[in-house]
Amino acid sequence: MFPAVSAQQKFGINYGQIANDLPDPTRVAGLLQSMNVNKVKLYDADPRVLTAFANTGVEFIIAVGNENLQTMAASPAAARQWVATHVQPYIPATRITCVTVGNEVFFSNDTVMMSSLLPAMKAVYAALGDLGLGTQVTVSSAHSVNVLATSFPPSSGAFREDLAEYIQPILDFHGQTGSPFLINAYPFFAYKANPGSVSLPYVLFEPNPGVRDPNTNLSYDNMLYAQIDAVYAAMKAMGHTDVGVRISETGWPSKGDDDETGATVQNAAAYNGNLMQRIAMNQGTPLKPNVPIDVYVFALFNEDMKPGPASERNYGLFYPNGSPVYAINAGSGSGSGGSLNPYYTSLFSSSSKLAVSTTFLTERVILLLLLQAIVILLQS
Repeated sequence: MFPAVSAQQKFGINYGQIANDLPDPTRVAGLLQSMNVNKVKLYDADPRVLTAFANTGVEFIIAVGNENLQTMAASPAAARQWVATHVQPYIPATRITCVTVGNEVFFSNDTVMMSSLLPAMKAVYAALGDLGLGTQVTVSSAHSVNVLATSFPPSSGAFREDLAEYIQPILDFHGQTGSPFLINAYPFFAYKANPGSVSLPYVLFEPNPGVRDPNTNLSYDNMLYAQIDAVYAAMKAMGHTDVGVRISETGWPSKGDDDETGATVQNAAAYNGNLMQRIAMNQGTPLKPNVPIDVYVFALFNEDMKPGPASERNYGLFYPNGSPVYAINAGSGSGSGGSLNPYYTSLFSSSSKLAVSTTFLTERVILLLLLQAIVILLQS
């Protein structure tokens, strides 16, 4: 009646908070534990969240905001103070494993911010080392997939020429420190822009003929894997085969404006559910079949204060009150096809769940009594 996930889920979740109606972080911790999700990415370093998740075993990626990059790039002391305030006090109770410095910085066309990115990353990395946390916490930055000038065929993947001077040394930094290159990739945008030419089954991981890379003869049955391999190709063109790729954001909106083709509950459930099943199977891309994809789904909640089109406010798996936007079949951690169905999760504590179960049973008893009374009345 209340099926549960039997094994740890392997996907991560983005926990955004651009909303005025989200539940308390302690309740969110209970929700994620009930889903067996143990990897969370934040867009800040909210002390309420980091405290609420203490001793849960959940891994955290926390973030330095774009507004702090210039200061940290110019002042190692500022980076050290940030780490001393937002990282050091929470370890080891809260498992902070990565700090992202900036988000989609190259999407802004702000050359000052672009120039500040790598120095800020290096400053945070040095601060972590100085405070004895360098072996526990990696440093990275999340980039839009639009840093690619070419993404198909995947083997021809290349970074934009105007960004090469920034990305090359960032890749060198990742190679030296062993940290991953993070990409935010949304096949939804490609479909929304060209619904007549982009195959919906191809972007939703549904059965389709696939497309073949003429240079490698590798076949791709979904756009996300093609985008990941295009990033690998772009990094190889810059001399790096030693840096991993992690998808820091991907998802599909359940609702959009009238001109946002494809933003439906059915498509969102298909995209996220099919993706989660592939993650559960430890699936790799055609180029790297033995390297399981590492993905953070966007997002945990719908966020009602996000600007932009309606889709921006409707990427969540859950409404802020804890009810699911749709049900998904996420597979099991062992790849045996277990289900993760948000309809069977809640924001309740274990004691509240007991109360709910008791209430449910009481309601059944009352219903049976009512039915018996009706039968008696009909017979009299």
